[in-house]
Amino acid sequence: MLPRAAELAHHRAAVVARLRAAGCVFAEDEADLLISSAGTPTDLQAMVDRRVDGLPLEHVVGWAQFCGIRVTVAPGVFVPRARTALLVREAAALARSPGTIVVDLCCGSGAIGAAIAASADRIRLYAADIDPVTVAHARINVAPYGGQVFAGDLYTCLPGHLRGHVDVLVANVPYVPTEALSLLPAEARLHEPRRALDGGADGLDVLRRVAARAPDWLAPRGHLLVETSGGQADTAVAVLERAGLTARVVYDEDLDATAVIGDR
Repeated sequence: MLPRAAELAHHRAAVVARLRAAGCVFAEDEADLLISSAGTPTDLQAMVDRRVDGLPLEHVVGWAQFCGIRVTVAPGVFVPRARTALLVREAAALARSPGTIVVDLCCGSGAIGAAIAASADRIRLYAADIDPVTVAHARINVAPYGGQVFAGDLYTCLPGHLRGHVDVLVANVPYVPTEALSLLPAEARLHEPRRALDGGADGLDVLRRVAARAPDWLAPRGHLLVETSGGQADTAVAVLERAGLTARVVYDEDLDATAVIGDR
């Protein structure tokens, strides 16, 4: 049998070649990740096959790196994006005090809530999503921080005692306009749930629903934070202001990320 280092080098060359032929831009990095995640050569072969077939790398290996933490994901679960680090950063800055109540609405994998909890000091974390598969993964990801996850449509499943007491409400709602879904990369378009992407005609339908009821759930000095595209920011501000919040836009050029923050 070949020494392990030589065996891995042999597999790596073959994996890189297949990934590169399939159009993977970062074939070398992906090969290293797949090799380190595979238990056996047979597992590696199966993982490479799934990746070559177009499954997102995170779904193949079963986890995603986000804001310095590892979160579990699986086919059918939205993969957290690097740009959403802006939302986490802004929310964590508002959750400075121990005991701050944070709600991660439309939580997906729970990555945002988990990352906020990892950055803040002993927050009280709650999360909610409508998709049961997603909720199962969110429960795994927020468990180390004592978070609770509920299954249901937006606010409908949250515990009643949170009404009027939420300090930081983060809602990474779907905001892709329906007509633009066909322009998304195939990995997202084919392998992530449509309802995690489709924001309606102008991309802000779910945001309107979240904003309309936010004042009922926010504490007197609570905050609502949402992610949008740069082109939607002005409209999102108007939506939050109509709901009675004072809204502002935060942009991070390095991340190419836009967040809108509404203060009660």
